[in-house]
Amino acid sequence: MPNRLASATSPYLLQHADNPVDWWPWSADALAEAKRRDVPILLSIGYAACHWCHVMAHESFEDEATAAVMNAGFVNIKVDREERPDIDAIYMTATQAMTGHGGWPMTCFLTPEGEPFHCGTYYPPAPRPGIPAFGQLLEAAGRAWAEQREELRESAGRILAHIGEQTGPLQEAVVDAEAVAGAAAKLRYDQDPVNGGFGGAPKFPPSMVLEFLLRHHERTGSADALAVATSCMDAMARGGIYDQLAGGFARYSVDAGWVVPHFEKMLYDNALLLRAYAHLARRTGSALARRVTEETAGFLVRELRTAQGGFAASLDADTDGVEGLTYVWTPEELRSVLGDADAAWAAELFGVTEDGTFEEGASTLRLPRDPDDERRFRRVRETLLVKRATRPQPGLDDKVIAAWNGQAITALAEAGLALDRPQWIDAAVDAANLLLDKHIVDGRLRRSSRGGVVGEAAGVLEDHGCLADGLLALHQATGEPRWLAAATGLLDLALERFAGDVPGAFHDTADDAEALVHRPSDPTDNASPAGASALAAALLTASALAGPDVAARYREAAERALSRAGALAAKAPRFAGHWLTVAEAALAGPVQVAVVGADPGSRASLLRAAVAGVHGGAIVLAGEPEAAGVPLLDGRPLVAGSPAAYVCRGYVCDRPVTTPEELTAAL
Repeated sequence: MPNRLASATSPYLLQHADNPVDWWPWSADALAEAKRRDVPILLSIGYAACHWCHVMAHESFEDEATAAVMNAGFVNIKVDREERPDIDAIYMTATQAMTGHGGWPMTCFLTPEGEPFHCGTYYPPAPRPGIPAFGQLLEAAGRAWAEQREELRESAGRILAHIGEQTGPLQEAVVDAEAVAGAAAKLRYDQDPVNGGFGGAPKFPPSMVLEFLLRHHERTGSADALAVATSCMDAMARGGIYDQLAGGFARYSVDAGWVVPHFEKMLYDNALLLRAYAHLARRTGSALARRVTEETAGFLVRELRTAQGGFAASLDADTDGVEGLTYVWTPEELRSVLGDADAAWAAELFGVTEDGTFEEGASTLRLPRDPDDERRFRRVRETLLVKRATRPQPGLDDKVIAAWNGQAITALAEAGLALDRPQWIDAAVDAANLLLDKHIVDGRLRRSSRGGVVGEAAGVLEDHGCLADGLLALHQATGEPRWLAAATGLLDLALERFAGDVPGAFHDTADDAEALVHRPSDPTDNASPAGASALAAALLTASALAGPDVAARYREAAERALSRAGALAAKAPRFAGHWLTVAEAALAGPVQVAVVGADPGSRASLLRAAVAGVHGGAIVLAGEPEAAGVPLLDGRPLVAGSPAAYVCRGYVCDRPVTTPEELTAAL
């Protein structure tokens, strides 16, 4: 049996390369093989850090008898959802339509043309209440294909028609000041007043909603918006979802109180949350927010950075097949590492109990209150972290995803400016260089790479939007024109290749991408920004940074995209968080602050005042007066030989100022 996954750039596919299942990667050849054999396709979609994906693999895909049934009756295709979000989007929509829910692992049965006729998620090796055994499902699907083929094809056609109806462009509805205020009020009403955040168990970090609420507070002065944001952010920072020893956030909490996480750590969560906590620290001076910003940036640079300078996709939920093995503690383990006195103090501080808060008497670490002895706190944490490093560690999915790296670049560049950490900006520069050097092939953006080897999957809309946004953040952080040029190149390509049939609407795949049974177009912000909202954010920022020959075109494109998000923002603001952050920047101006000085030292105090004073989404750029290739500095000279700051809102500019005090007052 050929090992078709052995050369994959996806660690998830490589995890399955030695299964007895005759796996194919998604390809035209795989669909052709199903047609040749006249058998259905079994499509299995997951990702490397997924706990239940591992469980199903161990139970079924590593089982010789199960594999024999799969090989005899199906062409089996394995897809990494992170490499192929376009495929994942189509069949996730089908799964939700058929079952009312979705998730991974995703298990779909398709016609040889790729049309879904039965979809689900995890299936156990033996039947459970309401869930058939995987073997029973294989038998039923094979029998249905043999005996009811035409009915299956008709059903698949109806499902595809439903997907088309559900994913068409949204009706125009402007996201104006009234709509934004209504979204903020609905979020205040929907919040969990006890635990912070939204909804019950499981509870996910609402990173983009938090960024919106902070921006809304800055623009309007809303104390409610700030309170909703800070209650959630404080609760997460003190909960088990946050790694209290090394920094970084887990994917979600399995309970409503942020106590027990699902332990996988995703790049996109940590990038988006880093941005929000840096914003909170800058705006309020919160010591907790500042510490979380420092530690989360440290986690990204220390644990997710690849040898090539990019950022890896995730850390696994499991360690040696056991969830949480690396991270949880018992009182006895604390005593063995810290001694009786420090162990008792740490157990009370971190909420480690004799009964445990997790499994088998172990506890996650939380921080319900601030420590009463900061020096002791640092010493205890360092000691526990050294001990934890000797435990088995979770696996690393070291593929580099363009969109998520774009989010990390944005967060590190903005946080580096906000907290004066140039090393974070340097890390963002390294990641951007990798993406531009390796992921641009023949003028087009590829989705992923691993070990410096780029994959075959084409970049989707979120890759173009998020990477462009990151490059624009770097242009502001460094003043270098090359980042602006690269960003506008991506934006121009996205406008040309991803535009929908109606103004302001976008598809998630390019017009010359691989033809699938449906061309996905999802406008909702979920765990990370929708492709369309990511593009709108970058277009709006570019309109304030690019030259006048293209600025108006970018601004108009961003406003048209926003006009398709109004209904979503009104009805479900939790799934329009990034759209709402873009709307806040648009309503605020956006504000532009150009700081000019002969050298970095001379303009440093003005730059600090600008970064501290602007609202989220504003533009701050510093450099030499009238620097070549930097439109925001064009026509902005020194004032009487002194460094100066130029502040503009929308199309109106103030007179230049020359002192930090004047700039702070202007902002």
